[in-house]
Amino acid sequence: MIDPPRLIVTADDFGAAVEVNEAVEAGAREGVLTAASLMVAAPGCGDAVARARRIPELRVGLHLVLVEGAPMLSASALPDLVTANGLFRTDMAKMGADIFFKPHVRRQLAAEIAAQFEAYRSTGLQLDHVNTHKHYHLHPTIAGLILKIGKVYGLPASRAPIEPRSVLAAVDPAAAPPPAYVTEPWARMVRARYRRAGVMMADQVFGLAWSGAMTPERVAGIIRKLPPGLSELYLHPATGDGFSGSAPGYDYAGELAALLSPEVRAAIAERGATLGAFSDFA
Repeated sequence: MIDPPRLIVTADDFGAAVEVNEAVEAGAREGVLTAASLMVAAPGCGDAVARARRIPELRVGLHLVLVEGAPMLSASALPDLVTANGLFRTDMAKMGADIFFKPHVRRQLAAEIAAQFEAYRSTGLQLDHVNTHKHYHLHPTIAGLILKIGKVYGLPASRAPIEPRSVLAAVDPAAAPPPAYVTEPWARMVRARYRRAGVMMADQVFGLAWSGAMTPERVAGIIRKLPPGLSELYLHPATGDGFSGSAPGYDYAGELAALLSPEVRAAIAERGATLGAFSDFA
């Protein structure tokens, strides 16, 4: 007999803005959201933490930001990682090469990763999982630093974006993306490496190909086609799309609607999926 699928529904960018935090709270109280990934250096972090404390059923993890965002440490401590405006660089490929080849850049990165772990610990929230903005931990050096530093903070679970394209094709054939030739090999290596280290990883993850476009229909369709095992489905909900740092073209309200959708609830019941977070399934 095949066990029913287990499903984690995560909101990324918790703390990015009040609009995101409002959506996370609504998704947890009124919808199917089970977890959220917190940006500890983002302007809405304090508001996010206050909301999380009021919603004990919401599991929260750390969303490490190492690119395209604000660091915890000062710009003077990260001269090779930030630009003149004090924010992280956006040239991920060149920055990745610097991290790989230059020891002094790796030291800066390690210090920033440790600072974000420490900032999360200072919130007093249980650490459900750790993932990264833009999946930057698929870089093998970054993955190794997170493993090493995370061990000190009890790193319990992480994310490797391995998304079955066959499921997406069955749900929305007209919008089915091509195979993820670039990301999937690195994701599989990271998943294997983290599992060897005792870090919990989902068997499949949904949200990469249709990032910012996870409509209620698509989410319900994915859930109806869930493979066996542990799946994570992540979204970027918000109550508005004009906040600082919002991504152009993202349907934030549509992704919130997916979390609140009766069709999505019906799909979960129809599939017999068990909802939870990493700490619930550990």
